[in-house]
Amino acid sequence: MAYVVTARRWRPQLFADLVGQEHIARTLSNAIRADRVAHAFLFTGLRGVGKTTAARILAKALNCQRGPSPEPCNECTNCEEITEGRSIDVLEIDGASNTGVDDVREIIENVRYSPAKSAFKIYIIDEVHMLSTNAFNALLKTLEEPPPHVKFVFATTDPQKLPATVQSRCQRYDFRRIPLGLVVERLRAIAAEQKVTISDGILFTLAREGEGSMRDAQSLLDQITAGAEGAVSDEDALAALGIADRSVVYDVGGAIIERDAQRVLQTLEGVHRLGCDLRRLTRDLLEHFRNLTVMHVSDGKLLPELPSDEIDSLRRQAGSIAPRDADRCFRVLLQTDDEVSRSPYPKLVLEMALLRLVTMEPLVPVDDLLRRIEALDGGSARPGVSVASGAAAGPGSGNALARPPRGGAPAATERAASGSLQADMQPLREGIPQNEDAVDAVAPASDDAWNGFRQFASERVPALGAHLKTCTGGALQGSVLEIEAPAGFRANYLRDSARSAAVESLAAEFFGRAISLRVRAVGREAASSEEPVEQNQAERAGAAMRHPAVQAALEILDGELSEVRQRRPREGGGA
Repeated sequence: MAYVVTARRWRPQLFADLVGQEHIARTLSNAIRADRVAHAFLFTGLRGVGKTTAARILAKALNCQRGPSPEPCNECTNCEEITEGRSIDVLEIDGASNTGVDDVREIIENVRYSPAKSAFKIYIIDEVHMLSTNAFNALLKTLEEPPPHVKFVFATTDPQKLPATVQSRCQRYDFRRIPLGLVVERLRAIAAEQKVTISDGILFTLAREGEGSMRDAQSLLDQITAGAEGAVSDEDALAALGIADRSVVYDVGGAIIERDAQRVLQTLEGVHRLGCDLRRLTRDLLEHFRNLTVMHVSDGKLLPELPSDEIDSLRRQAGSIAPRDADRCFRVLLQTDDEVSRSPYPKLVLEMALLRLVTMEPLVPVDDLLRRIEALDGGSARPGVSVASGAAAGPGSGNALARPPRGGAPAATERAASGSLQADMQPLREGIPQNEDAVDAVAPASDDAWNGFRQFASERVPALGAHLKTCTGGALQGSVLEIEAPAGFRANYLRDSARSAAVESLAAEFFGRAISLRVRAVGREAASSEEPVEQNQAERAGAAMRHPAVQAALEILDGELSEVRQRRPREGGGA
């Protein structure tokens, strides 16, 4: 007797035997039981999940001599002929070989004749999407109103290619991808029936390689058991399949997490020497880092199909890598997968990608950096201070110009004595003392305070802010703010009563107290009070380098300051 492959010998003969398609088996059985069987069916789904098998079972259930019955007897002449593919009333047509209008016309002419010995004449057209457009159009009328003794069953892996007019005339059944556990269970039963010993690890590998297709997994089982006597070792099975052991994936993943470049290269070299498919290894690594991320969010609850030993290994590795870093590894490997498939040197491409992952620094969340900076400051950093601009968070804060007196020990000595950055995290604007007893004191406004006020005024009243930018800050004496404006148009503009009142209102809002404006004209109108750009940039760079928050950030990040920019206001207001 000729050898029959496992996929054919273990083909289901009853609806109850369909693995992973219980929803379809139940619906079709109920339809037959209620005598509500449609005249046309469309079975869609992945290859090897049971579409053609279900069509044959449906044909046997309808044409069984003891039926129609929800379950065929598989003993009568009609059932045996359909099972063996020699029934004259059940015609299986390959859509890829019969694509033309002439082939469809032959079907249309034959549907007029009654079945020879069965209740129904059933046409099973596999890969129906391969029919031409003209062939579909020729079939439409017959498909819509066939004779009562005719049933059509279409099977396809690509339903999108079918015209909507054809799909609307059929009952569509979508076959699911078969779960990994069910495939392993069926493979285990087949191996036991063949008296072949295979480890569960290899069975899981076969099911994973099948990618949800029972037929593909059974074909791989035939491949590794061909000529085997008694037991199949893991090494022989992997060599026959040409794939790497699953432990290699975990070994490479662990080496990436531990930043062990030598181990990564040695493992990859061993895999390459065995002749394993490097693109398959790349995809396995993609799945591995995806599983690590899923492990973080579900603790393994969303990975039920993996064996327990893999779940344990994933849990251990997930504890050593953050989800954001696993995501970065996934994205690098996703790009590498495309490059490996197209490159004439796939090993070199994969090597460089893995080395990139090994040397890639882990990400540090901004929140963690802020917490570490705050910890360096003793947890007392003021949220109202902007490190970028050196100005307080906004007007009316009450301490906009507050600063301790300049007398006494230098700031550096105080910091060394206190061991805290608090002395440098105080607001950078100088001016009005907070002590009401010192209102008569003269406090020169610092450049930061004056620049902050001008920026605030520009955001509120852009035209007024443009004139203030040509002025320099003088002194703040009590409630009087004296500024110097270029003589001529600028000074006259700001001395106007309405504009002066507007400046005083903005100053009161910014400094947190009532302010009177005094404008003093200096120099010529054409003269600019702004310092040269180079000097301003140098001063800003120096101030930024001296700022303790910047120094702390550079220390934490192990970085260096390359450029200092003046922060511009955002559109719609705000600093």
